Amino acid sequence: MFDPAYVAYVYCLFTAIVVVFQLALALGMPWGEMAMGGKFPGRYPLHMRIISLVMIVVLMLVAAIVLTRAGLMLEDYYEFSESAIWGVVVYSALGAIMNTITPSKKERMLWAPVSIVLFISVTYVAMN
Repeated sequence: MFDPAYVAYVYCLFTAIVVVFQLALALGMPWGEMAMGGKFPGRYPLHMRIISLVMIVVLMLVAAIVLTRAGLMLEDYYEFSESAIWGVVVYSALGAIMNTITPSKKERMLWAPVSIVLFISVTYVAMN
């Protein structure tokens, strides 16, 4: 079996990849066809850039929950993380489903594997 701390680091590595992508979208990179089902090809409009920035904050909070549950940070919040981690599992499951069924082929090819790794790793941390 893997050490949950190691798996939490894997989760955070893949989350960091998503954060960098969201930051690139927020800064105007023309990668909209690889997100949100390809609804906004090219550069995101302003309201979607703001949503990308909000997503970065959400992703960082979620990563903090995973790291806390793995015993790697915020020891005072460990008890909270024991229940909050299941919200992260559900969030990750939904992300994996959405990235697998998205109409955007590029999004599916890029993000389905990443979201599946995120789901598997957070589920492992939650169960151990």
